[in-house]
Amino acid sequence: MNRRKFILHTGTAAAGCFAGSTLANFAASGGLVVATPGTGIALLADPADPVAASKPAQWALGELRSALTKRGFDARVITRLDEARPADFCVVAGGGNSALARDAGTNIPDQPEALTLAPGKLGAREVLVAGGHDPRGLVYALTELADAVALGENPAAALHPARAVSETPANRVRSVMRMFVTDVEDKGWYNDRDFWRSYLTLLASQRFNRLNLAFGLGYDAPSGLRDTYLYFAYPFLLNVPGYNVRANPLPDAERDSNFAMLRFISDEAAARGLQFQLGLWTHAYQWTNSPNANYVIEGLTPQTQAPYSRDALAIILKECPNITGVTFRIHGESGVPEGSYDLWKTIFDGCVRSGRPVEIDMHAKGMDQETIEVALGTGLPVTISPKYWAEHLGLPYHQAAIRQAEMPTRARGAGAFAQSSGARSFLRYGYGDLLTDDRKYGIFHRIWPGTQKVLLGGDPAFIAEYSREGGFCGSLGHEIFDPLSFKGRKGSGLPGGRDGYADLSLRAPGGDFEKYRYPLRLWGRLLYNPATDAQVWQRQLQADYGPAAAPAEIALAQASRILPLWMTAHAASASNNNYWPEMYVNMPIASIAPATPYNDTPAPRRFGTVSPLDPQLFSTIDAYADELLKGAVSGKYSPAEVAQWMDTFAQSAADGLAQARTKSADVNASAFRRFAIDVEAQVALGRFFAQKLRAGVLYSLYLNSGDPAALAAAITAYKSAREHWAHLADVTKNVYVADMTYGDGWFQRGNWGDRLPAIDKDIADMEGIAAAPPPANSTPVLATAQIAAVLGRQTRPTPTVAHTPPKTLARGEPLGVALDLNHSLPGPKAVRLYYRHVDQAENWQVQPVGIVSVGGNQLAAVAAIGVIPAEYTASPYALEYYFEVDPADGHTVLYPGLGPQLIQQPYFVVG
Repeated sequence: MNRRKFILHTGTAAAGCFAGSTLANFAASGGLVVATPGTGIALLADPADPVAASKPAQWALGELRSALTKRGFDARVITRLDEARPADFCVVAGGGNSALARDAGTNIPDQPEALTLAPGKLGAREVLVAGGHDPRGLVYALTELADAVALGENPAAALHPARAVSETPANRVRSVMRMFVTDVEDKGWYNDRDFWRSYLTLLASQRFNRLNLAFGLGYDAPSGLRDTYLYFAYPFLLNVPGYNVRANPLPDAERDSNFAMLRFISDEAAARGLQFQLGLWTHAYQWTNSPNANYVIEGLTPQTQAPYSRDALAIILKECPNITGVTFRIHGESGVPEGSYDLWKTIFDGCVRSGRPVEIDMHAKGMDQETIEVALGTGLPVTISPKYWAEHLGLPYHQAAIRQAEMPTRARGAGAFAQSSGARSFLRYGYGDLLTDDRKYGIFHRIWPGTQKVLLGGDPAFIAEYSREGGFCGSLGHEIFDPLSFKGRKGSGLPGGRDGYADLSLRAPGGDFEKYRYPLRLWGRLLYNPATDAQVWQRQLQADYGPAAAPAEIALAQASRILPLWMTAHAASASNNNYWPEMYVNMPIASIAPATPYNDTPAPRRFGTVSPLDPQLFSTIDAYADELLKGAVSGKYSPAEVAQWMDTFAQSAADGLAQARTKSADVNASAFRRFAIDVEAQVALGRFFAQKLRAGVLYSLYLNSGDPAALAAAITAYKSAREHWAHLADVTKNVYVADMTYGDGWFQRGNWGDRLPAIDKDIADMEGIAAAPPPANSTPVLATAQIAAVLGRQTRPTPTVAHTPPKTLARGEPLGVALDLNHSLPGPKAVRLYYRHVDQAENWQVQPVGIVSVGGNQLAAVAAIGVIPAEYTASPYALEYYFEVDPADGHTVLYPGLGPQLIQQPYFVVG
């Protein structure tokens, strides 16, 4: 599998795991000082070491000193070893070329952002070396110590690791996007300097290396606007000499204050070692059909739009020297028609005029080669950032195929969306054809938040696999959206805060992001190192939940798998604007749904026709029911299997929650109540979706067989689903506000109780069908066995086969792949090889694979050997492939498949 390597030198101890260390390897004759509260701690940073003397390293030293002081240590910063008192314990902060670190016997990996924590010796004095290859690596070493001191049960243990620990990053891009979409809900945090100091400290200390502050994502098009604050950002930030452009009625003083805050935020990010990306998602300056817009842009014309934007951007970048990159939305939703190459060339020139290597990052939708060439022509670093799992969160692998709705058409689209609605439509929701081996731009993947917007989650194993997928075919990593992204979008912002709590006792102190410290910790740490030791996140759980930490970890992890699995298997819409599975708008089983909000579901729009977001590996409801009736079930993961997995995750989460409640020292504490309510809500979601899937398959069986028993079973399952949703509504009632707003459409706001009437109507429609007399001359086909299959326990055997993928791909030569069948009992009757270029615009190829005996005697090896033709390998793309195996009896299986935890990359990649 094509995954980025990382280095972790820990022996039996893992990175950041100091609490269980002994002092045996650290003790030495005469010089050991064991740090305990009250002990003097000397934090040594040589001013001649440019890494240790850097502003980020000095900030991190301050964080460590503060953490030590709060835990009772007498900590101070020194610049020479002889300034340490005889009884002081010494921590040496050093860079990659630090003489002190070298003298202490410490080697720091020669890789950007690498860190080392190692016991050492300077003369007769035992020391702890906190080393970093560069300022950011040193920040990570120092803040790791600070975190372990602040949250660890034994803070002294953090200063005495038994052996050296070194880490290097798995992903070059580990970014968080925070967006401004509403003046009602976002002005407060944007202008709150204390918020920014705390928030940026969290990101840097959990090893994110970039913040993307995004303006202009409040709408998908410059039409029907109400809240336009910072939508077309430039006139809300500065006056550009030579242009009489303003946002009316914004006062000049407020405009200037906005710009001062932008400079402050970017400076504070840089002070912590974070890159700062400015997101400019809209370049439209004229609003259509927007009589209620609160601000309008005056003074621009089509002739001045591009030069004004160029000059404004150049000033911003010169006045804010710590902005390291700019993200642009270049497709039609930006308000600029696709194919406007001259306009973008002019605007990109604003980055050139900064006089430094500002990264140009382009959102992938609508991308074509000419736009790429325009960006590359600047001579600046260029990245393209496609969506991962459309605008949602799916299982931790790149989808094997996009939906048919996104496959390219031959026709060129019309108007502003000439590319993205036509021949380049496959880039709407994925990486498309961008992953060529010879590309001259970087790729990282933006993980959108449509699936889960409110409820707390966090699954270390799941996120670790996302991290490993960050290097897919040479990709640079991931950018995640900040929790509560899109809150108040499209003019739906309401007074009272972003967190959605009606019960203000549940509000986390310090800002809305405080509730999500745990998932942010997981994403940051695991994107840096997917093998991070569990104690790194368990110390946070211990601080939050005390004795209940262990079962709370299980409950959160299992609950967090429910919605990504649902999204992967059942994507009623790829758009996060239309589809919010966490607060699901019921799609009817028994009747046709209106186009809104499910306008990208295949017609006829009903529950059974919904496509999986990965249609290559998952089956639709209708297709599975048809297979059951025909007695020929494919190897795809079925809705019945998904329902069973949902139940399993929900039950495991419920068990963990029950144990946490018995072990919690205070079940009424705000942090514990937030956790418990959100887990219980996700358990109910999982059980609802499981039963609705069964109801959908059973109803489809009824439609195809006419068997009234299938319809009766569907109604029973649906009523069970309804009870779980009613429980969800009850759990969240008066906890969250009655109107949680993520857009102006009725389907983008409200509460869980609002969704019950549509469920009740669908059940009533189904009961009406059952009560009606059967059609004349109908001859139902009994579906007894099929009903039992849907309601019974699903069994898919683990394939007892093996395969070692080729290490390299020889372009233009046949590629043989062999599946070892020697341990497959009973032997398979057929094997098929599926393969495709790593190009989502293409369909998968399939070929039957011959089963051969190698050796010609009773002890011969048995294998299925397939050959991918030479003409197919002659391509600038890597190949992905997997096997489908029909056993002599039983269920067809996929290999390698998703694995027992559903977190495994389900195909091999060779390139």
